[in-house]
Amino acid sequence: GQIHSGGEHMNQQPGSVGTLFLTFLKIGAFTFGGGYAMIPLIQNEVVEKRKWMTDQDILDIIAIAESTPGPISINAATFVGYKTAGFWGAVCCTMGVVLPSFLMIAAISLILQAFAHNQVVQYAFAGIRAGVLALICKALVSMYRQCPRNGFSYFLAGAAFVATAMFQVNVLLVILGCAAAGLLHAAVWRRKLG
Repeated sequence: GQIHSGGEHMNQQPGSVGTLFLTFLKIGAFTFGGGYAMIPLIQNEVVEKRKWMTDQDILDIIAIAESTPGPISINAATFVGYKTAGFWGAVCCTMGVVLPSFLMIAAISLILQAFAHNQVVQYAFAGIRAGVLALICKALVSMYRQCPRNGFSYFLAGAAFVATAMFQVNVLLVILGCAAAGLLHAAVWRRKLG
């Protein structure tokens, strides 16, 4: 079948769940720094290269993945898999994104004690952290371009940032508060228009 979102014509669903598995295996293998660093890779593979979804779909998936229990990267992979190929797509995307890190951590745990204080290893991880910051900034710019640009959205984004960065408010509470504010704003706006 065809995937349609927001009226845009999208490519057909992946030919097999194997394609999904290999795509997310690659994403899982080349992402360092956690789930947020994975977002630009998911967007690049799923939207730009494969055209399985739109940028708006990815934004919706990230919002859902962030507001549900568990790591954002695994939740996003599961959601993408389910949206593109149903239950088995979700299973394959989840397994693909988890397998590389599982194998790496299993291998690293065997030799970590011997190399943990090695200066070369510490320098390598410092470089990786700098690269991860760049990836997260790219994801921020990409998401900003897709978000509504109005006073309410800017205010809500600023308030969420202040709440989490300065006052250490639980992220889940911030997300729920933003969702409630969005619903309230939409209701008030409709009443003014009606």
